Amino acid sequence: MLNPIGQAITKYYYIIMKDLKDIRPLEDFDWSSLGIDAVNYSQEEKQKMSEAYDKSFNVLNSSEIIEGTVVAKNNREVVVNIGFKSDGIIPVAEFRYNPDLKVGDKVEVFVENQEDSNGQLILSHKTARFLKSWEKAVASYESGEIINGLVKSRTKGGLIVDVYGIEAFLPGSQIDVKPIRDYDIYVDKIMEFKIVKVNHEYKNIVVSHKALIEDEIEAQKAEIMAGLEKGQVLEGVVKNITSYGVFVDLGGVDGLIHITDVSWGRVNHPDEVVQLDEKVKVVILDFDESKKRIALGLKQLTPHPWEALNANLQPGDKVKGKVVVVADYGAFIEILPGVEGLIHVTEMSWSQHLRTAHDFLKVGDEIEAVILTLDREERKMSLGIKQLMPDPWINIAEKYPVGSKHEAVVRNFTNFGIFVELEEGIDGLIHISDLSWSKKIKHPAEFTKVGEKLKVVVLEVNAETHKLSLGHKQLEDNPWDVFESIFTVGSKHKGTIVSIQDKGGAIIALPYGVEGICPRAQLQKEDRSKAKLDDQLDFVVREFSKDNKKIILSHTKTWKQEEPTEEKPVTGAAAVKKINEAVDRTTLGDIDALASLKEEMEKSESAVPEKKPAKRTKKADTPKAETVEVKEEPVEAKAESVEAKEEPVETKAEESVKEETAEQTENLE
Repeated sequence: MLNPIGQAITKYYYIIMKDLKDIRPLEDFDWSSLGIDAVNYSQEEKQKMSEAYDKSFNVLNSSEIIEGTVVAKNNREVVVNIGFKSDGIIPVAEFRYNPDLKVGDKVEVFVENQEDSNGQLILSHKTARFLKSWEKAVASYESGEIINGLVKSRTKGGLIVDVYGIEAFLPGSQIDVKPIRDYDIYVDKIMEFKIVKVNHEYKNIVVSHKALIEDEIEAQKAEIMAGLEKGQVLEGVVKNITSYGVFVDLGGVDGLIHITDVSWGRVNHPDEVVQLDEKVKVVILDFDESKKRIALGLKQLTPHPWEALNANLQPGDKVKGKVVVVADYGAFIEILPGVEGLIHVTEMSWSQHLRTAHDFLKVGDEIEAVILTLDREERKMSLGIKQLMPDPWINIAEKYPVGSKHEAVVRNFTNFGIFVELEEGIDGLIHISDLSWSKKIKHPAEFTKVGEKLKVVVLEVNAETHKLSLGHKQLEDNPWDVFESIFTVGSKHKGTIVSIQDKGGAIIALPYGVEGICPRAQLQKEDRSKAKLDDQLDFVVREFSKDNKKIILSHTKTWKQEEPTEEKPVTGAAAVKKINEAVDRTTLGDIDALASLKEEMEKSESAVPEKKPAKRTKKADTPKAETVEVKEEPVEAKAESVEAKEEPVETKAEESVKEETAEQTENLE
């Protein structure tokens, strides 16, 4: 037997040399230094002693929960013995839930680390409790067990509940079957819950109190739905109010009153009619047993207001009401709650100018209107307010006679003209061609703006169709009357090329603000180059049209002389022959030939050039005129011999023929 010192030493099989990585067997130890006689053990005895030593310790694994005993406690730490070679130390804060903890108590701990850098065993009581609670929570979730929990506090969207020492989340929608408006009333209460969701990764738990009563509610719903009938009147409590309707609790099952079934009158929001927790009577309009949906009505419990409408009201009568809705196309007027009439925008003003109802009325206005149509079966009514004012088009011809000048306000543009307002209800159109004498306007927006005042002249009045044709350029004299005397054909003017078109030539700005057109072929300069944009050149007027307001120009003609193409005058025997033919037609009764004859004679006289006096006198051959018969008596027209001195032969012949023709005409008459 070993003495006490030897027994203490043999308790450890190895001596671990600190700060050295050398492990020396016990058999190499110098026992004599301790005053102990060395004892020689057989190999078999050594093996038994080693096994007995190993069994004296607990086998530990990290991340394991085991039970330990409190061996010491102070204000900061609790020392727990778990049967390992060293004791573990746990912060006293982990035992706050158990202030009565004392030495000798059994506690569960979690082995976080068998040995830290200081050789200390690391334990955690908090982690052990959490893992134990988590195991219980997962087991309850899998089995569907009902558990108790303490509502600790309120959080965003719900409540925090203590379940097995774990903080679980209770959503607001899972507190009860009806919406909860005050969460604070549940704080510090112990309630029954059912775990509905477990997140193993983040160790989160979601619980529900509503799930506990859903089965009971479903049974109640089935019972209530089985006894429902259309038209049945029930009493319920207003459970929730939304912008589209009211939810009513019918004793375990909810029904919806749509906003259109809350009141016969127009309702902007259901809270104008009902309040939360108010008891109301409703009628069942429809229900779907499979979807557990019930459509309820509140207004159906009162008679329709159209039935209370005065039976003596007829079209043409005046009524008063309040504007409840305004749209672009018109406004709805409430005559009685639930009885409305429409005033179309065209019935708000005599004006033909298109506007919106917002220009005339706004919601809440109290107005008077005239009934235009009334259909009691369809429950429709149309109203008008312009009928309260006299029609301004009745005496339009007297108030705005043709040619009168006025000032109007520009209201609207179109591609073909401008709509202006002379007064309220009196609109007129200025065609785009009546805006300016000289400018070519592509769109009215180039000429004026909406809202501006414009002077106009009345061109045409049509009281039946309510149309006025107006003009603006007619306020001034037509400058083309003056242009006609300035831009005569063949006259030359300075001009600037303002635009060149692919087809149609170039636009030339001329004096006095007028524009002309020069064909592309007539833009050639004297140096054979083409004129360019912004060039200032001389142009010759080739054509002028006052009716079409068109001036055709040419630059080429300013330097290029064109040969005359005048017809040669008919002289000599040919002239006499032509005159005799005209005489024949005249004597045969062709009175119009006289005018033609005169014209031919004038041309002939102007066309014959002057001749110098002949040096010697010579008789010209004078052709004989053809015989003309008048009343079976022959008339011979002989040409007199004319000497070619100062007068041509043809002139004498013409005079002779004129005299004979005059005599024959008198005889015919």
